Amino acid sequence: MTQANIALIGYKFMGKAHSNAYRQVRRFFPGKIEPVMKVICGRDRAGVEAAARLYGWEEAETDWRKVVERSDIDVVDVSTPGNLHHPMAMAAAAAGKHVICEKPLANSLADAKEMLKAVEKAGVKHMLMHNYRKIPAVGFARQLIEEGRVGRVYHYHGAYLQDWIMDPNFPLVWRLHKNLAGSGTLGDIGSHIIDLARYLNGEFTAVTGQLTTFIKERPIPGSGEGAWGAKGAKARRGKVTVDDEANFLARFKNSSNGVFEASRFCGGRRNFNVFEIYGDKGAIAFNLEHMNWLEFYDCTDRPGRQGFKKINVTEAVHPYGGAWWPPGHIIGYEHTFIHAIHDFLVALEKDVMPSPNFRDGVANQAVLDAVERSARSGSWEKMK
Repeated sequence: MTQANIALIGYKFMGKAHSNAYRQVRRFFPGKIEPVMKVICGRDRAGVEAAARLYGWEEAETDWRKVVERSDIDVVDVSTPGNLHHPMAMAAAAAGKHVICEKPLANSLADAKEMLKAVEKAGVKHMLMHNYRKIPAVGFARQLIEEGRVGRVYHYHGAYLQDWIMDPNFPLVWRLHKNLAGSGTLGDIGSHIIDLARYLNGEFTAVTGQLTTFIKERPIPGSGEGAWGAKGAKARRGKVTVDDEANFLARFKNSSNGVFEASRFCGGRRNFNVFEIYGDKGAIAFNLEHMNWLEFYDCTDRPGRQGFKKINVTEAVHPYGGAWWPPGHIIGYEHTFIHAIHDFLVALEKDVMPSPNFRDGVANQAVLDAVERSARSGSWEKMK
């Protein structure tokens, strides 16, 4: 294979990010397989055609099943709301296509397990788009951990905080419907901090948590002049069926303890994805809003010299560093997707499984499932 024909299903936020990655990856990461932006798919004809022109796709389509069944498509990239991940990935696997899927993998643990079984049975490559693993500072943190610089881990703290739905008049978008999104903050951004924790600290064994919905009803989009951003008659309101905030305690296989929170109600926090890892030899801290930096504390330093060191992770020796700019010339959010697509293409070239993949998706989904069960039972719950 010298080319991989790509079909992208979804053209809005993630569709834009994925499109940019396919377009840019070979400009900075030379390789033997060239991704061909063959077709982009979405339900709205005018919208998807505009996206095809803007992002550089050869064709636009509104029927995802036609896309999956095309003989000229090698890779199906699922970047849709969560309720469509399962049927699309299942169909793609049955058609023998390699599959990339946005996170979380599915809306339920049962669906996630079916998806994993399908891609393994089909023998296709599969990748889960947890792009934050692909941040150079995160990769460097893993290197430090693997080198033993943190030592035995005592505490893992993870949080992902945003504020974009704090306004009670923010509309009842698809992310606030459980039948479409699967869960609210827990799955949307909580899945990211779970995946990072597994990547850096290993597997979860048990959790206890709670889920809270602060605003229980919101304006239904298009139901009146009082809908979001308009004046006049009051819009009809509908029920929010997902969580606005999730927090939980965790136990890990390596005997460390974890504290986690995901919320979209933290004023001033636009995209505050952070983790802190504390061990007997060192500590690490990271903040996505300053993604080119990693903080490291060395417990073995002599008294009087101890303190967190702030490392600018932009050197050629750092993960993905040599492909971009000179040291100190920072990169941004969009580069994480480029790194992910690069890794996927390398996996195709070497005939190995990319990472993270659907196995990680199932493991992440098991944690999400346990948090939801714990919120109902009020007890510690183990992974299924």
